Amino acid sequence: MSGTLAPEVLVLGGTGSVGQGIVAALLEAGSPVLVVGRDPGRLAALREQFADEPGLETLLGSLGDDGSARSVAERVAQRRRPLAAVVDAMGGPYNRGRVTDRSGDALLQALQADVMPHVHAGRHLLPLLQGGPHARRYVVIGGPAGYKAWAGHGETSITMSATRMYAQVLHQEAQALGVRAQMLEVNNPVCTPTNAANACIEWPSALLVGRRLVSLLDNCTDNRPIVRCDTRDAELPRGLLNQEWPPDRSHNIAGTA
Repeated sequence: MSGTLAPEVLVLGGTGSVGQGIVAALLEAGSPVLVVGRDPGRLAALREQFADEPGLETLLGSLGDDGSARSVAERVAQRRRPLAAVVDAMGGPYNRGRVTDRSGDALLQALQADVMPHVHAGRHLLPLLQGGPHARRYVVIGGPAGYKAWAGHGETSITMSATRMYAQVLHQEAQALGVRAQMLEVNNPVCTPTNAANACIEWPSALLVGRRLVSLLDNCTDNRPIVRCDTRDAELPRGLLNQEWPPDRSHNIAGTA
């Protein structure tokens, strides 16, 4: 391999339950990974979890508002490694309760907290993928409440469906930049260590979701805006992003995060 650094995958929400599985799958496939998070403690725990993986780096930052997202994008742009893909796995816990029992202000706050970080991220990070010599991907991880309302989780159903529509709009607009933007829609709740005791057999593990993402980044030619997470597509990928990076096409940007 040449002395030029291989492209990395930027993961937003990589310290979460699903995000950790995505990080694990990417590292398993041989891709360098940069995780952006706003909690120093959780970033430190992630580094400890993957202490034997030299391909993992972390960056402290927030996508909670437009200015913070711009700052993250500027720091990512200054890194020496070129960017191969952005994976938006941001998302909080499902909020229980009836929408009709809550105020309109509460729903507005939920939209601000759960939807707008995706918008801020897309606005500032998508342009960083423009103009690369290899296929560039922007993937948003979606959940089951985005396409079918969940009884008792009305607020989450609304915010997830808004994010789902945002991903479809992003898919259209990204084409002008030569970037494939898609949503990987997980059709069931994800089995994690915190819910494993009550998980149903059809719930995928976080690592399985990560492997499905890897297959999407690796060799998938499906260009639909919404791609479902199917367990049959979660086998180990063939040669994900572990490619030669020609010296004459390298991105030698001064400074590191």
